[in-house]
Amino acid sequence: MNVQDKVIEIIAEQGLIDVNDVTLGATLDDLGINSLGIVESIFALEEEFDIEVPFNANFPTKSDFDISTVASIVLAVEKLVMEQS
Repeated sequence: MNVQDKVIEIIAEQGLIDVNDVTLGATLDDLGINSLGIVESIFALEEEFDIEVPFNANFPTKSDFDISTVASIVLAVEKLVMEQS
């Protein structure tokens, strides 16, 4: 499974939604994922990919980790994974 598919699976799992409802252009808000779901998704991404996500839940818009869309999350995770290699 590639990074994109795994990120989508994690977002769906943490948001308690069907994986087919998660599109690259969707925002987490569009998907009905609240702040707790965002934090849980970040933790799950860190665990799955063995990365440290630079995300501050208290100031999500000032974070270096772009969570504006599913696509931006995928790109950010891919970058972190690549940097770790």
